[in-house]
Amino acid sequence: MNEALDENGHLRDSLWYNQPGIGHAEKGSAYIEQAFRWAHEADPKALLFYNDNGGEGLNKKSDAIYAMVKDFRRREVPIDGVGLQMHVSQLDLDTAAIATNIARLTALGVQVHITELDVSLPVDSDGRAATNDLARQAEVYRAIVRACLQNPGCTAIQTWGFTDKYSWIGSHSHHTRGAALPFDGTYKPKPAYDAMIDELSRQQNRLRSGLIH
Repeated sequence: MNEALDENGHLRDSLWYNQPGIGHAEKGSAYIEQAFRWAHEADPKALLFYNDNGGEGLNKKSDAIYAMVKDFRRREVPIDGVGLQMHVSQLDLDTAAIATNIARLTALGVQVHITELDVSLPVDSDGRAATNDLARQAEVYRAIVRACLQNPGCTAIQTWGFTDKYSWIGSHSHHTRGAALPFDGTYKPKPAYDAMIDELSRQQNRLRSGLIH
């Protein structure tokens, strides 16, 4: 199930909810519940995730997602995880709030996946970002990877593409933003790539130290 809630945590109008819907209009998250139950009946072994954007930290939307998942788990609605899309457009991102949100979701017994990570930057007419912004972007990537790795229930990190050459950000922003991915338009790794690899290596070393001691 994907992007069912708006930024205030309210259900969006949709083909499945109320246009014409599947029979649960004005009944809250009942149509989402039904979709999960149908999916589970179709394939009992499939992992079922709710995936959305803008609910990575602590806000009205993430609170609504948390409440829905908590309710589903309480009533044994089949749901295995939450996908946090993580389309980041700010370099002063509150990664502590993201870590807190991941922790409260996994405490419900579900997995968390980071599903569409990118960190967009202002760019010039040639699509180039400032050097200092690329350095700050790298630290955002590092912090997000760290927030996931510090919680065993966060089990996947995926970027939304890997090269700026094919990123959706340029066309979406009328080419005022871009440079959002770990590789540039010529497939050259950027500081963001190095930061992610470094953080993964640090985690591996921490695990090794824990095993030794």
